[in-house]
Amino acid sequence: MTVTASREPPRIRVLVVDDQALIRRGMTLMLSVEPDIEVVGQACDGVEAVEMAGHLRPDVVLMDLHMPRKGGVAATREITLSLPHTRVLVLTTLDADETVFEAVRAGAHAYLLKDASEEEVLETVRAVHRGESRLTPQIARKVMDQFLRLASPIDAPHARTAASTCAVPSNGAGTAPIRTNDPTAEALSDKEERILSLIAEGKSNKQIAAAVFLAEGTVKNYVSRIMDKLHANTRTELAVMSLRQRRGH
Repeated sequence: MTVTASREPPRIRVLVVDDQALIRRGMTLMLSVEPDIEVVGQACDGVEAVEMAGHLRPDVVLMDLHMPRKGGVAATREITLSLPHTRVLVLTTLDADETVFEAVRAGAHAYLLKDASEEEVLETVRAVHRGESRLTPQIARKVMDQFLRLASPIDAPHARTAASTCAVPSNGAGTAPIRTNDPTAEALSDKEERILSLIAEGKSNKQIAAAVFLAEGTVKNYVSRIMDKLHANTRTELAVMSLRQRRGH
């Protein structure tokens, strides 16, 4: 008789990066007790984070922003460029700092404040690993405000008007056209607008596929095309662009 051993899915491999040893140990302890998560390393600054990420190739990096030698933004940029399959989750005390916006541009996929609950941290680690993007309401608001501040004097009033008058209905029945200050950005089709709105809700490609009745591979192609048209680097940046149109300044 042949016995087939059941195989559990591989655990999510996490690298914890923070310059405070107490926070590193606390996060490591919290994550390590989860059966589906494994902490593969701890780094005390951005230099160590880049080195360890290159060696360990974690699935998720839990990244602080303000650290000595090399900050979290620079480390995030290097890690996401060299390790496209590694996802960075920013965990920060900053809720009103331009560094958060810069981390979006650097390629981070999610943002939490350090007062987040254990459940929120664990769920965000899992969501990021699934390919989703997450922004806490505080961070989303600050990033949207920063987008508006970076608009030109001519475009800024229009951006505010668009954000307030082109809001998506709360029932998700329609989408607002996405406008950027990049004159080379291309207009999106109705289908692309719908997919973008689902990205802004943090949906994975699989969830989007079910919602719009397309194959998951087709959705992936749509997402790539949307990123190309809007000149976005990450799904999180796409989500922020969409959120900016949903809410006023």
